[in-house]
Amino acid sequence: MIVTTTPSVEGRRIVAYLGIVGGEAILGANVFRDLFASIRDIVGGRSGAYERTLREAKDTAIQDMVDAAAARGADAVVGVDLDYEVVGSNGSMLMVTCSGTAVKLG
Repeated sequence: MIVTTTPSVEGRRIVAYLGIVGGEAILGANVFRDLFASIRDIVGGRSGAYERTLREAKDTAIQDMVDAAAARGADAVVGVDLDYEVVGSNGSMLMVTCSGTAVKLG
């Protein structure tokens, strides 16, 4: 499955638009506590553990979106947008969402 932030796939023609698809992943407070507990991973202001967890959440959200597109018979998802939001009563959770348009290519 082709996944792109662009509105088209270079060299391919979109023959059908199958609708908007999306995916979500939410990281709870325990994840953040675990990440901050591994503060020794911080080198040069970056936390490898934190970055790996965010990457995993992003990959999960994208996979959910791809699965939704595949269920519609899509060959690609175009115009993909990723968003990161803090949610919960005290901002203790991070939500990663993505959305795009499922398309059939010719």
